[in-house]
Amino acid sequence: MKKYFLHRESSSLKLDYQKELNPEQYAVAMHQSGPMLVLAGAGTGKTRTVTYRVARLIETGIGPENLLLLTFTNKAAREMMRRVEGLIGRNIHGLWGGTFHHIGNIVLRRHCQRIGYKEGFSILDREDAKDLFDICLAEIKNKEAIVPKGSVLCDIYSLTKNRGAGIHELIPLRFPHFSHVMDEIEHVITLYDAKKQNLNLMDFDDLLTNWKKLLLEHENIREYYTSKFMHVLVDEYQDTNRLQAEIVDLLSSAHRNLMVVGDDAQSIYSFRGADFENILKFPERYPDVSMFNLTINYRSTPEILHLANQSIIHNVRQFHKELLSVRQPGDRPSFVPLKDVFQQADFVAQKILDMHADGMTLDGIAILYRSHYQSMELQMELQRRGIPFEIRSGLKFFEQAHIKDILSFLRIVINPYDELSWKRIVKLIPGIGNVTAGKIWDAINQSGNPLDAIGETGRLIPRKALDGFTLFLDLLKILRNEEQGGLPLQPPAAIDHILKHGYEDYLYSHFPNAEDRIQDIEQMMRFALRYTSLETFVSELSLQSASGGGVEEGDAVRECVILSTVHQAKGLEWDTVFMIGLNDGSFPSAKSLKTGDEEEERRLFYVAATRARNDLYLCCPIASGGWQSITFLRPSRFIRELPGDVYEEILVEEDFHDIQ
Repeated sequence: MKKYFLHRESSSLKLDYQKELNPEQYAVAMHQSGPMLVLAGAGTGKTRTVTYRVARLIETGIGPENLLLLTFTNKAAREMMRRVEGLIGRNIHGLWGGTFHHIGNIVLRRHCQRIGYKEGFSILDREDAKDLFDICLAEIKNKEAIVPKGSVLCDIYSLTKNRGAGIHELIPLRFPHFSHVMDEIEHVITLYDAKKQNLNLMDFDDLLTNWKKLLLEHENIREYYTSKFMHVLVDEYQDTNRLQAEIVDLLSSAHRNLMVVGDDAQSIYSFRGADFENILKFPERYPDVSMFNLTINYRSTPEILHLANQSIIHNVRQFHKELLSVRQPGDRPSFVPLKDVFQQADFVAQKILDMHADGMTLDGIAILYRSHYQSMELQMELQRRGIPFEIRSGLKFFEQAHIKDILSFLRIVINPYDELSWKRIVKLIPGIGNVTAGKIWDAINQSGNPLDAIGETGRLIPRKALDGFTLFLDLLKILRNEEQGGLPLQPPAAIDHILKHGYEDYLYSHFPNAEDRIQDIEQMMRFALRYTSLETFVSELSLQSASGGGVEEGDAVRECVILSTVHQAKGLEWDTVFMIGLNDGSFPSAKSLKTGDEEEERRLFYVAATRARNDLYLCCPIASGGWQSITFLRPSRFIRELPGDVYEEILVEEDFHDIQ
């Protein structure tokens, strides 16, 4: 039986909502019922607004157990619920709050037997799912096909589930490297799904697909939950995928009290499966929707918001809104054209030192970039100058596995007696593991020169690894440069040969982010242009990776500059933000320009700009050295399209860098 609640008059409410909220927030909190789309701009108090909305619903008679709050982290849900309890002064036990996966798990624990599972099913984490895919790979009949490893299959599988797309539709678009083995991939996925069912296992994606299946196939269960949840509230709606949006629509189908909160201008996660159409077409799915804009920004100066507004206005597909600052005027953002990435690193590091000398804490400074590879020269310059930093976009550049792999190839050319490097690189060959790697090392170590002896170890190589081993021997001959009398290759050429002779294929088959790793290696190649000696190059990089500068995990008391991709900086803010690498082909990325995703890249630029509270620096190198030629770079179109009055251009004097 459905329960109905009469809303009490606002005069009887404990909280003074009109006093606590601005007019935009107040309108959201006090809205009565029906579908709501709340477009919450950056820094406009979104969390506060949702919290007060929940508080008002409870104060006007809605039981906490009749509310569903869906967020993208359980921490966010807990924080909102904690704030609500503080506001209304009582426990709200019974309110359903958490991530889609968290709520899906609760529902499936109660009803999993209705969809063919036994009670007490286990949940596979990412590593478990990868291992199960690898087990399935070992069972396929076509052993000759180069099918991607479990980690890549996890990404392919997840995207098919979250986007509702088939393998033959998805792979040519997102994983074209594997278009020739689509049938084999489909077979492995079929095996994977069967094993999960037989072993009573669900992965993270199953928590959503099975939740939707339960709602669609069992009317009584759907009616129970749609009647129970009188109000459904969804945070960060612009980040939902198609599957999540369908679940939300099902859950709110009875009362239709669905409130989705998000910002179309901050929709930047399509690579994870987020569907921009969910928020953009929400009014089409709910023609009676009430729309609200939160535009009063409490974070940034008017000058920073003026730049952000003038950027995002170029997007055609959007809900137009303009952020308004409540803060006093400040300095205009700075546009800084620079000679190259080395001068860029030099400028940023020196500016940070100057700011710190003037009393600014390092914690208030962030350096943001489109892709992790763009931070390489900056990391080295910060280390050189003793500026502590924390990397939020991944490992330090020289701690990454693919960079260590490349260095291991180079090290054995310089020092053929480097056991660790030998074992690392031979294990990259498919079919060679720890045991065979140990036997190979023992054999070549007994000879006078391991580089000469490696070609005589064919008897130790498993049959399935022979093709890869032959390619490996060919690469070693090139790296030794035997045709030129054994003189080592120039560092950029050596790296290029490693990448092209098997390592690129290795990356694609083992890592879902292979393209990012290749970009890292190409950046390493450009950096190597500064060196003519392979030995000096390897030595310098080894010293860099061993030197201080980075803040270690647990070193919480040490203030430091933050280095992060823009994607990982969303939701955060700093006093000063440096955006680096603002060139067409880097930001926006070359891939996005090919695929027509320019508007999402502009949203990414907008997100980066609105992270800054007081000062914003837009840095743009004008030249890049490829190992075969120097390329002149165009400033990002996101800079070029801005009116000149939104920034101040800073010209940096020429400086010089020693070339080894």
